[in-house]
Amino acid sequence: MILAFAGSNSPASINYKLVKFTAGLVSDSTVQVLNMANYPFPMYSEDYEKAKGFSNSLMELRDDIRNSEGLIISVNEHNSNPSAYFKNLIDWLSRLERNFLDGKKVFLMSASPGGRGAIGALGIVEKMVVRFGGEVAATFSLPSFYETFDPKQGIVDSDLATEHKNALKVFLSKK
Repeated sequence: MILAFAGSNSPASINYKLVKFTAGLVSDSTVQVLNMANYPFPMYSEDYEKAKGFSNSLMELRDDIRNSEGLIISVNEHNSNPSAYFKNLIDWLSRLERNFLDGKKVFLMSASPGGRGAIGALGIVEKMVVRFGGEVAATFSLPSFYETFDPKQGIVDSDLATEHKNALKVFLSKK
């Protein structure tokens, strides 16, 4: 089973749409797509952790990651960085288990309405994946989301569609 989710907790997220589209292209494995809006974690603080510990949903997410063959993640970008939600999720997971991505292959993606395709966040998260024991098997950035993606057709720019399919193929060969 491949676990797939966006770095956003918005069900209307363009990165969530890219994740769902990508998951639909996988035919040789089961893909479990998580809607992160169902995972509301409080802002991490050491005091909160000491007082309340770790939530069941956090431990279940860590177990889902641990039991997966690989991960498909698409990160959103706020001011050239991953969103506060995604950074908070990483903070919680890494406190629960430092190498929570140990041995996991990751297809790391990003999308944005602008022409840079959230490459700032993509680059930062690429380094984070390695830090927590994972391996980035492939990356893909989708710029100008509203011009290059159609909800019914997927990626409509032929060059980007080819790049995406090739990156997915590389990831699937390594998982």
